[in-house]
Amino acid sequence: MKNKKGKIEENKEEDTSNQNSDENTNVDENNNETGSEEMNKYNELNDRFLRLYAEFDNYRKRSNKEKIDLISSANAGLLKDLLPILDDFERGITNNVESTDITAVKEGFNLIYAKFNGIIDAKGMKVMDCQNQVFDSEFHEAIGNLSVDDPELKGKIIEVVENGYTLNDKVIRFAKVLVGQ
Repeated sequence: MKNKKGKIEENKEEDTSNQNSDENTNVDENNNETGSEEMNKYNELNDRFLRLYAEFDNYRKRSNKEKIDLISSANAGLLKDLLPILDDFERGITNNVESTDITAVKEGFNLIYAKFNGIIDAKGMKVMDCQNQVFDSEFHEAIGNLSVDDPELKGKIIEVVENGYTLNDKVIRFAKVLVGQ
């Protein structure tokens, strides 16, 4: 009976070890399949990342090129609008060589000046009105101080030395002013 029990126990151990080896084989196969799936997923995600990065880089280059083109074409549009003023100056210089009528010369310059102001106004550029305004460093550049007797004029702009300009409400040149103290 001992032999039968010993054989039965040996058979049970063999069966258990066979099951363990079968399980190990299944685990190894599952690990290989899982590893392969993970590798495929990693490769897919890496490929998507590289394509997305390349697409973004192309977008950045394209938008920079478009910005440069826009700036250069904007300058061309402004210069094209200023050409008639240049023509007016050339005609004025030619006519003023032999002219003795100073009022006609002054009138010609005033017409050209008005035409120039009309063009820059149409482009959105405005002259700042600074006279007797409170000094504001966001819009004005103080180049000097003037002593004033009237206390209401202290801290206000007494004289505009050079006009300031805004383009679409953004300062492109600060007004140079003298401030009362």
